[in-house]
Formats: sequence, structure tokens, C-alpha cells
Amino acid sequence: MEPFRIASPLVKLIDVYPEPEVVLEAARRGGEQARIALARLWLSEGIPFAFRGCPAVYESIRSWLSVWLSVHAKEIGVAGSARLGASLAPNKLGKPFGSTSDLDIFIVSSSLFAALQEEFRKWSFDFESGKITASNDREASFWRDNNARGPKLFSRGFIDQKMVPNLPEYPVTKKISQGMWLLVEKLRITPSAPNPKQASVRCYSSWDSFVRQISLNLA
Repeated sequence: MEPFRIASPLVKLIDVYPEPEVVLEAARRGGEQARIALARLWLSEGIPFAFRGCPAVYESIRSWLSVWLSVHAKEIGVAGSARLGASLAPNKLGKPFGSTSDLDIFIVSSSLFAALQEEFRKWSFDFESGKITASNDREASFWRDNNARGPKLFSRGFIDQKMVPNLPEYPVTKKISQGMWLLVEKLRITPSAPNPKQASVRCYSSWDSFVRQISLNLA
């Protein structure tokens, strides 16, 4: 019989909300095994830093969103700087979560992922055929970029809510966008709750897709 094998950089990583530099160093030194562990535990489970003083609010958010979007509450989580308390993004490394931060929601749901994928395809056809047009050059540039990137993201098992315009023709996206606006407004009037600038959703097709993408980001 052999003991459980643990990547050495993780042995002393005992903080619930470790510093971003510590996380990235563990990911670098520990290789794929460490990155997977970081994605599964520190970056997806437990009470996010932004809700450490009000865990019940976090659970209330998940319960409310589960009804709003018809997904299970356990499929809903928080990523980004709200998870550890500071950003892991290279261009914002160490920036603390605050009132100017976004609340990055992730949802692991094959059914919602499929619905968003189908809606993206509908929008892509409408855009390419000229059935729908952007309101200005800047928006048109974003749409062209999203239209090109979408299939690549689907092949990796995730999609961002903002990949499809918030228009009546695309009800799933519109429902998510409306939910994110309401979420921010409800947090604003909830005692002890964080007050993010805005909120958005990234949907994954499976937990394997989530772990794979987070591990890739850490790499």
C-alpha cells in the first residue's frame, strides 16, 4: 500500500484564499497535477472571498439564479477576483476585488451550454446573412470577433454570455443578461453583500471542461 501522492508545491498551500502569486507559483512548480487540484478545490469550491463575511448571501444568490436560469444551485459558482480576493489575470495580477470589480459567475450545465450554443449559431447565421446588423462600427468589430471565436470556444467546452447580443431575438442570452442586471441591483440593497460593478456568466458543458480550461489558464 502506498500513501496518497500530493504535488509538493501544494503541501504547504493551506490558506483558503492564497495570494495570487502563491497560486501561480504552485501551478508553475507543480505541473498539471497541481493545476488540476487548484482548479478543482481553490478555484471552484467553498465560499468565495467576496462573500466570506456573508456566506448565506452567496447561497441565496445561487438559489435565486438556479430558479431564474433553470439550473441546479450546485452548478453555479464564482470565479475571478471574487473567488480568491485578487485577480490572477496577467494584466491585473493581484488587483483586489472591490466595488469596481466584476462578478464572474460560472455555470456548469450541459443543457444551458447546449441552449447557448444553438442560440449562438442562430445569431451567427443572422449576422452573416445580414438579417441583423450592428448599430455602429465598434459593435460590428466585436461581433466579427465573437463570430470567429465562438466555434473555437465551443470546441473547448465553454461559452460566455456576452458572445451573443442582448436582443429579443435571442431569449436565452437576454434572460441571462437580465438576471445579471438584477443580481447586481439586488446585491446593492442587500446588507453586508459585495457591490460589484457588473456581473456576467460563463457556461461550461461539463466539470471536465471547467477544470481543463482553468488548468490551461494557470499554465
